[in-house]
Amino acid sequence: MASDAGPVSDLEQQEEPHLSTAQRKLYTFCGRRAFSSYVASKRDGRGGGGGDGVWRCCDQTFTEPSSVHKHVARTHQAEVHRLTESTFRGFLDQLEDDNNKACKDRDHQDLPEPVDVSSWLPDTSHLTQEELQKGPGKVLLYYRYFGVDDPQALCAWQKALCEKLHLTGKVRVATEGINGTVGGTVLATDIYVKTMRSHALFSTMEEEDFKSSDGGAECFSGLKVGVYEEIVPMGVKPDVISYQLAGTHLNPEQFHKEVESLLSESSQDTVLLDCRNFYESKIGQFSRCLAPNIRKFSYFPDYVDQNLDLFRGKKVLMYCTGGIRCERASAYLLSKEVCKEVYQLKGGIHKYLERFPDGFYRGKLFVFDERYTISSNADVISECRYCGSPWDQYQLCTTRFCCQLVLSCAACRVAGRTACCAACQTKGLWQGEQSSATGPAQIKEECECTDQRPRIPQDSL
Repeated sequence: MASDAGPVSDLEQQEEPHLSTAQRKLYTFCGRRAFSSYVASKRDGRGGGGGDGVWRCCDQTFTEPSSVHKHVARTHQAEVHRLTESTFRGFLDQLEDDNNKACKDRDHQDLPEPVDVSSWLPDTSHLTQEELQKGPGKVLLYYRYFGVDDPQALCAWQKALCEKLHLTGKVRVATEGINGTVGGTVLATDIYVKTMRSHALFSTMEEEDFKSSDGGAECFSGLKVGVYEEIVPMGVKPDVISYQLAGTHLNPEQFHKEVESLLSESSQDTVLLDCRNFYESKIGQFSRCLAPNIRKFSYFPDYVDQNLDLFRGKKVLMYCTGGIRCERASAYLLSKEVCKEVYQLKGGIHKYLERFPDGFYRGKLFVFDERYTISSNADVISECRYCGSPWDQYQLCTTRFCCQLVLSCAACRVAGRTACCAACQTKGLWQGEQSSATGPAQIKEECECTDQRPRIPQDSL
């Protein structure tokens, strides 16, 4: 995402095959904390080497963070492994205690009766399970902002509806609305859209509000439906920055004309802003856009705060994958009262590419499922991180428990260059030198991909 010098631990034997995505992320976090703690334990602030001091380990003195990191990663894998495992167990035990306490608390409360959603489900008695599960498939992407009085009831209905139609994917429900991406057969997804639109809460939605692409249930590892504070995680409470304060929507034709004008006139008064994460814009973007080098959408507010001068007195054209991030992002930008005007692409890149497959957006469109990308043109704007040849097909880093995405071309992958950065790549080589009989390793040191990238970059136009 190879083997350790010691025997496989009980944790590895019992838990590794069953680690969920959340547990993978937790283990990664524990690994980083363990590595940082171990390095910190070797620090000697009396070294006189300036602000960072020096590190002393194994009768050696290190004056640079990178050198002590490499030493610890090479020499002290077993110690870091044990510390990682101990930290991971501690978190799991704490989570279990919290869950048990929550269950006991609920036992002493008057809980509402479960919602009966059977009347909201479609009649599929005339269809066989094979008809619902076999055949051509597609993936739907949609959202709707509106006031939800009972998000738990809406969540229960969505879960039952998706299970009935054998759909996989993710659905987020909140008091501010719903955000979903689901995959299944064409028949099942069509029934899903019809059922949604027949419900009173979604009767104003049009078929075109459900963006579709080739795919199916296999594009997701399972089904996850839940209630959250935000339907897209920007990290700002909806009652602080509401979608109702969003910028002006432009349909694909209007947005296309605005970008065309920007490119032809080389206007200095307009900013074309990509509201997505760096790994999304890296493989596809509009010509002459400002693409922030941020890793999460929750970093966007801080990015705006630290780069206000970029938008001062400007007209801003914003875009994202399907339009949902722009709803909150434009509202946040407008709240700063520095822009002349703020516009957003209605339906996002998804809808723009349907109308202008060879327009001003070049490269692939990143999607949050196991396809990673969909395409409408043949342009490749990114390159292999190892050899620099044109390449835009993401795969997960092969260092265990690393969740970073890697652009590594076919030739480099054959040569074993499959990690996201030098630290992970070297880690993989060290593991490969060990005997496979000793079992798999689970060490995850600090990853250069995150260490060397500023959390909130300072940009210029």
